[in-house]
Amino acid sequence: MKPIVNLLFEAKMLKDIPRAGFSFLGAGNESIAAHSFATAFIGYVMSNMVADIDAQRLISMCLVHDLPEARIGDQNYVNKQYVKTDEAQAVHDATRNIAFGADLAGLIAEFNGQRTREAQFAHDADQLAFILDLKSVSDIGIKTPDKWLPVVVNRLKTDIGKQLARQIRQTEWDGWWRQDYYE
Repeated sequence: MKPIVNLLFEAKMLKDIPRAGFSFLGAGNESIAAHSFATAFIGYVMSNMVADIDAQRLISMCLVHDLPEARIGDQNYVNKQYVKTDEAQAVHDATRNIAFGADLAGLIAEFNGQRTREAQFAHDADQLAFILDLKSVSDIGIKTPDKWLPVVVNRLKTDIGKQLARQIRQTEWDGWWRQDYYE
């Protein structure tokens, strides 16, 4: 049980590690765990929109895709130009003493390889979580995200992901609750 509990503590660390890219936007913040939740929820939604997809695999990839960041941190665009991380070693070290470690490592490798449909949808869920963040920050008047939105949208691979991105860009971030607001 101890290796499993250690893995749980490791995953819990993601609640305390901020995503690094928000400093370049000038607004917003998010932990890696919050991002992983958003990505997993988007994966769940997408799995209900797509026929013949392994929903558990897709959602699981979304949930664990950033687990290595508990060991290597979240490297932003500038960091990646100067700092080399060994994600494969981080995954190996995190999973080596776990009975289901090979499955966990396989999910992360599949996500990174993006060769399967599930991995492509998980990738899009990851990008859509960022698009939601960018749109929310843009809607409150910060203009820096407007430069990044087209870049992130261009990363999308699936038709469903592209359709969701188009709708996100056309929807105000607070419209979901204001539509039924009356005084």
